[in-house]
Amino acid sequence: MIEAIYTFPSNFLWGTATASHQVEGENTNNDWWLWEQELGRIRNGHRSGKACEWWAGRWKEDFDRAATDGQNAHRLSLEWSRIEPMPGQWDHNAIERYREIIKGAIDCGLKPMVTLHHFTNPIWMVEQGGWLADEIVEWFERYTRLVVGELADLVELWITINEPNVFGYEGFLNGGFPPGGGSMRELYQAMRNMVLAHAASYHSIHEIQPEASVGVAHHYRGMNPARMWSPLDRWVTNFRSRTFNDSFPQAVSTGQFHMMGRRERFPQAANTQDFFGLNYYTTERVTFDLRKPTELFTRGFFPPDADLSPGDFIANEPAGMWKALQWAHGFGLPIYITENGVEDAEDRIRPRYLASHVREVWRAVNFNWYVRGYFWWSLVDNFEWERGWTQRFGLWELDVETQERRRRSSADLYAEICKANGLSTDMVARFAPQAFRSIFPGASLEKPEDQIAS
Repeated sequence: MIEAIYTFPSNFLWGTATASHQVEGENTNNDWWLWEQELGRIRNGHRSGKACEWWAGRWKEDFDRAATDGQNAHRLSLEWSRIEPMPGQWDHNAIERYREIIKGAIDCGLKPMVTLHHFTNPIWMVEQGGWLADEIVEWFERYTRLVVGELADLVELWITINEPNVFGYEGFLNGGFPPGGGSMRELYQAMRNMVLAHAASYHSIHEIQPEASVGVAHHYRGMNPARMWSPLDRWVTNFRSRTFNDSFPQAVSTGQFHMMGRRERFPQAANTQDFFGLNYYTTERVTFDLRKPTELFTRGFFPPDADLSPGDFIANEPAGMWKALQWAHGFGLPIYITENGVEDAEDRIRPRYLASHVREVWRAVNFNWYVRGYFWWSLVDNFEWERGWTQRFGLWELDVETQERRRRSSADLYAEICKANGLSTDMVARFAPQAFRSIFPGASLEKPEDQIAS
């Protein structure tokens, strides 16, 4: 077998991503904890409980594992409800705990990327109107200023809001997240307030820490018309993608917020990203469906021959990663892949998914697009929101009851990628042979002597 390797730049960041509520445990002062107590909100009645016991200190061993495996970065989030348990009241012990965690990452050689808001909200904030309240911009700016003032000496890379489109649609239209909304009006209000809150946060960070690099983790959902010959399918696919994928990043790029046929101009939001955070998981087919008003009269599905994760939640569509990178590149900013992953308790699809998607990232690097890093979701199995513990995204398996971590084969593959700063034919042949020909077209899995013998 002729050996080849897709090599990345020498300063490329290889890491994993986590979020506070999903890994810390016993996080009882936010809206998700309340949501978990309501019957029928979480699949199988699951609760976050101890999560991965990071608040109790298990982050140390997980960071050690990441560093041993060659990772040089980690994306984590702060829990607003721990830091500001009541309006204007700060828990400095919680801030010190986060300092300890972030410094622990740095001591392990992991560059921290810190997210200020990853889906969860303090109970007091929700009781006063949450993201529908005009005051949310002031509240979020106040929280930002306190946190950045305390942690600026440790953190250079900041993300203000994780996946504002997912948070908005699930919380204020589809109802899968708290507060369990259900109207286009509420969705619009929440999204516009997130644009304004992000802008205020961005300017505050740079006022306190001029050298900081600030962005948003944008979720890109790949969408293709179910029937290319159908003008209606093509139109609704474009409409759904523009509304779901484009509205927020366009607003924080141009200052023009356009959603649901409404337009507003927010000049303070223009050019409020120093980098573009890209979360990509999968691509679906889209068709027109009058029965789906909360999905913009569209229905998304995977084709019958899709390479699906065990729960049919994600289709392995690496070409969609390339399209997502093209989309992100269009904003003219450095790019970090802030999340990419697949749920797979048995670790069957994950190796080929990981290898195939890393190859698409390399294609962008090879075009001299400024892609600076890649963060796999996730380091260890964690509490997956409304899906509870039924989905396992970790490189490391977690036994929720005993908190034992067990290494998956994909952790070995990712370790080799990180340490080599690249993806080789040998790695793919050993860990993901099913994807070999698509990742290295023209190469052969056979050894030269085997080719002669045949």
